[in-house]
Amino acid sequence: MKILVLSDSHAGLSFMRRAISAVKPDAVVHLGDYYEDAMAMEEENPHIRFHMVPGNCDRNRMLRYAPEMLCYDVCGVRLYMTHGHKHQVKLTQHRLLADARGMGAAAALYGHTHSPYCQQEADGLWVLNPGSCGSSGGSVGLIETDGSTILGCRILRQTDLEE
Repeated sequence: MKILVLSDSHAGLSFMRRAISAVKPDAVVHLGDYYEDAMAMEEENPHIRFHMVPGNCDRNRMLRYAPEMLCYDVCGVRLYMTHGHKHQVKLTQHRLLADARGMGAAAALYGHTHSPYCQQEADGLWVLNPGSCGSSGGSVGLIETDGSTILGCRILRQTDLEE
């Protein structure tokens, strides 16, 4: 199964549409900064399950009911999903990784920095920041699962999405 991970779209919907069309994901995770972009993509793709958290730019733009962190199974794997600003990810990943491990996550997903990052820790925890999908030169993350295990995780750029 394929999980497409998006973040920091900032009203740039064209690259998001291209990524969804090219990847044909089973699920999409949007990690904030323009939560309403994820809502628009969900409306355009009702056959795909969307999982969304707000970012620091969303608090004055939307209803305050959306949780800033989610942790549950998506496509059979437990994902810790947050924008990252509350974890101070621009300074360190320490709090993010501690919280993800504490929740028993297989992957810690975050955004906020606009810098793509994908690495597996020594204990097996995947750490993924898809970068920013808000421009045509942006990036997204892709997680592939077998229904219970993460098989791989990587960053995709525009050239990776061309058919």
